Amino acid sequence: MSIFRLSANNRDRMISIASPFMLLVLWEVLVRTGVLDARFFPAPSKIFDTLMFLVRDGSLWANTWASLKRLFWGFLLGGVPALLLGISMGLNRPLRALVDPLVSATYPVPKSAIFPLILLIFGLGEASKIVMVAIGVFYPVLINAVTGVMEINKIYLDVGRNFGANRWQVFRTIAFPGAVPHIMSGVKLGIGMGLILIAIAEMIGAKSGLGFMIWNAWEILSVETMYVGLIVIALLGFIFSMVLNEIEREIIPWKKSR
Repeated sequence: MSIFRLSANNRDRMISIASPFMLLVLWEVLVRTGVLDARFFPAPSKIFDTLMFLVRDGSLWANTWASLKRLFWGFLLGGVPALLLGISMGLNRPLRALVDPLVSATYPVPKSAIFPLILLIFGLGEASKIVMVAIGVFYPVLINAVTGVMEINKIYLDVGRNFGANRWQVFRTIAFPGAVPHIMSGVKLGIGMGLILIAIAEMIGAKSGLGFMIWNAWEILSVETMYVGLIVIALLGFIFSMVLNEIEREIIPWKKSR
């Protein structure tokens, strides 16, 4: 079947899956032809050999699982309160006036810059890494949730109130469904920020995880292992993005035709 005869969604899926492989092929060719310095940019084939070695000895699985656990709990800790607070701010003008300046003041602060303070408060254990991810996830989800509710046509909220809907019913049946497209954008941004911050946190204060693996590889000058860690993080981001895109297509069907 020709790609031009596929549906738009299936075509987009094929292109999304094929593009990373095309980049790897180009990378391999550039290294083998000497355009890229193999000392700093090892060929993907060599990186793949290192990846398979790390899979066989179990270290890659252990480090990936450690990072995923921290990412999960951090996303739960930061994303759920951000979602609830964001929708509440969108519905409640006084609450928005109270919280919005605090968000505007703290959001630009680099999250990596406050990691020493987080270490001081929560120590070198798991809590500091989870809190680091939670802080990074909190802002994108919150800001997008507020924006989503604010863009709902006011007539829908008025209709709900005129029919006697209480605050929970307005939240559940109008505000949340109406804000879902923006919320999904916030979730995608939050996942990406979480991956970035967990890698940074593990480089500084951990003995496991993908960030630790990358930093340890730098210390022993194992360039291929560094790239394995980077590629696994990129692969996780790619997988999360694909899964969220599929979820988005199902829960926001009106976007399918765009």
